[in-house]
Amino acid sequence: MAREQLKTLTEPMYYILLTLTDPQHGYGIMQEVDRRTEGRVKIGAGTLYNLLSRFEEENIIVQMAEENRRKIYTITDKGLDILKDEYQRLKQLVSDGRDILEGRRWPNEK
Repeated sequence: MAREQLKTLTEPMYYILLTLTDPQHGYGIMQEVDRRTEGRVKIGAGTLYNLLSRFEEENIIVQMAEENRRKIYTITDKGLDILKDEYQRLKQLVSDGRDILEGRRWPNEK
């Protein structure tokens, strides 16, 4: 997964990385995403473990430990940079939408 592919994260990607700002195992990630989004974002086991594997290959997350056959993951500095970039991109989307939907004009409009 090249860095260019991560310019925009999917919702599952975003919430997995957000959850991994605290160490967590796979099933715990699914539970936390469900709780945090009030069930709006569902991540199936196949999707989760595929993304965890890809993130680990790209050094976006790292396995910290293994407890009772559960792998504990956390986000790396690289992953945190990607997460922060996505957060800023999403803030800009909201700002652009607010400008239009609340009746403001674009700076270059008369």
